[in-house]
Amino acid sequence: MPPPRMYRAEALVLKNMSLGEADLLVTLFSREAGKLRAIAKGARRSSAKLVGHLEPLTVTRMALSRGHTLDVISQAETLENFTPLKSSLTAIARGMQVSELVDGFGSEASANEPLYNLAWSTLESIGKTPEYELPLFHFQLHLLGVSGLMPELSNCVECRRDIEPDRHRYSIDGGGVFCPDCTPDRAGLRPLSLRALKVMRLLARSDARALPTLNLDAALTQELRAVLSGTVQYWLDREIRTNSFMNQLARTERVGRN
Repeated sequence: MPPPRMYRAEALVLKNMSLGEADLLVTLFSREAGKLRAIAKGARRSSAKLVGHLEPLTVTRMALSRGHTLDVISQAETLENFTPLKSSLTAIARGMQVSELVDGFGSEASANEPLYNLAWSTLESIGKTPEYELPLFHFQLHLLGVSGLMPELSNCVECRRDIEPDRHRYSIDGGGVFCPDCTPDRAGLRPLSLRALKVMRLLARSDARALPTLNLDAALTQELRAVLSGTVQYWLDREIRTNSFMNQLARTERVGRN
């Protein structure tokens, strides 16, 4: 039996773009069916009611009809617009990275409810602490986890022995930490401080809505950013575009403080 022509979905709006004279092409990540692309016909007209519900970083409940190539959105209702997140440019940039990575790791028409829930809870957490980068670090690590790519942080990837304090290295393409006695082929090993390893282990067992309060100095923040963003980018297999925007914002903030 073919699927029903009309259906409903709850989805995070990842991005949208103009299509034709008045339509909107919307990329969504839905709870029920994973990543979808759909058209909102006439949404850009001044009298249209859909467009406000289809802004990026908005969770929307919608009614859709199946089309020959793209489905069509006929109704939409906002469930969550993450207003606190949108009050800070830095928080918006981090939210945009969440959307970019969900778009990159999410599969077309394949449900991944853990990823959907992770994205929602991360956007909430970013909005509560817009000056705090820990929610993004948590998201990057758990994004790897729900994608089946969580790095090993407790045992040597190669020999499986417990990692001893300060006797470890990290490999992005090798899948996690290695002891000093193991030197795998083609695994780019890099130093990883004990502090960074402890934070990553803590984040791995934490929930996005109940993150620990940690005082991360500039050096530790930079190390975690390099390791986690580098690992995600390796598996994404392309540059994370929002990183350049976030780096530009950070430079602007530093200049403003001086």
